[in-house]
Amino acid sequence: MRFIHYTPNTRSVAPATAAGGRFARADIENQLDWLFGAALTGLAGTPCAGQFPVDLYEDKDNTYVRAELPGVNRDAISVEIVDGSLSIQASRKAKSGEGENAVSLNRLVSIPDEVQADKVFAAYENGILTVTLPRKEEAKPKKISVSVN
Repeated sequence: MRFIHYTPNTRSVAPATAAGGRFARADIENQLDWLFGAALTGLAGTPCAGQFPVDLYEDKDNTYVRAELPGVNRDAISVEIVDGSLSIQASRKAKSGEGENAVSLNRLVSIPDEVQADKVFAAYENGILTVTLPRKEEAKPKKISVSVN
């Protein structure tokens, strides 16, 4: 694999290399710092604009959305499917200085078209919300047997 340094303001596509066709150590470190800095922006510290991280995973029958919502009461969580997206909204009270403030959290996640919207269900246990999105039967993988003639 060859790493090519991309500089958007120039027209050259030549790799940025040091002597002997090898990258200078500082150049690689700068590129890695930029890569990880761009990829992890917004993950360190508090989530931006009331959003919270979610995990998406799937098996052959379902797609799952998992969100950690510590300190949120079950009654303060709203889960809806709106225009092909899963909307999760929650609120909790946060102590700040002299009193309590209401903190509103929300997340909008695109969901696949093959989800059965009428069979979606959510479970909230120990601060973790898990939304199960079942797939339509025609979207599930099917095993095809191969016959020998």
